Amino acid sequence: MSSGNTQLAIRVRDVSKRYGRRWALARLSVDIPQGSAVLLTGENGAGKTTLLRILGTAMRPTYGTIDLFGAPVGDDLERVRPRLSLMTHASYLYEDLSAHENLRMVQRLTASADRAAREAALERVGLTPHAHRPVRTYSAGMKRRLCLARMILRQPDLILLDEPFGQLDPRGVTLMEDVIREQHRAGRTLIIATHDVDRGLALCDLHLELSAGRQMRAPQPIAA
Repeated sequence: MSSGNTQLAIRVRDVSKRYGRRWALARLSVDIPQGSAVLLTGENGAGKTTLLRILGTAMRPTYGTIDLFGAPVGDDLERVRPRLSLMTHASYLYEDLSAHENLRMVQRLTASADRAAREAALERVGLTPHAHRPVRTYSAGMKRRLCLARMILRQPDLILLDEPFGQLDPRGVTLMEDVIREQHRAGRTLIIATHDVDRGLALCDLHLELSAGRQMRAPQPIAA
């Protein structure tokens, strides 16, 4: 698979993942240029979540290699993890802390203490009135908004979103769409797995389809 002179955010070669006797991914090879927004589709069980979790370093492939930002992932996870944001069905929030405190915990990982940045992220997702409530009192949609604020605060180079519109009310969906567009315009690379294909097509410039753990073809450009 040739990429010419295009700088790649992701290079996947022969990546496979087995759960017991079942192959969730089978010999997947794909290149994702930096700055792309990729719509990832496929039926239930196609391997979308597995691929996102592998790219997000939340799990390792059974076979195959992955380069992120021009270097093999290997065991050097501390190099790449600060540059990634993986949003899945699990929030990985500190439930007994407030939204403000959750974002402060994120900043500690980067030796930052910018209160204004925390407040701006919470304002962007509409959580300022609830910033000091324990997260365990939040609705599912509010937790999803806080995950979005966490991603905005971190400013990652690669954003991996698994069904990002789930659990959101119509205003939350519009917010998610707006933030995705903002991140894309900022030059970040996004992969968005969703069954809401029409919405995904409007947000992305490449389409990658999986079926039974295999890619159907190289990522296809999406017509404007």
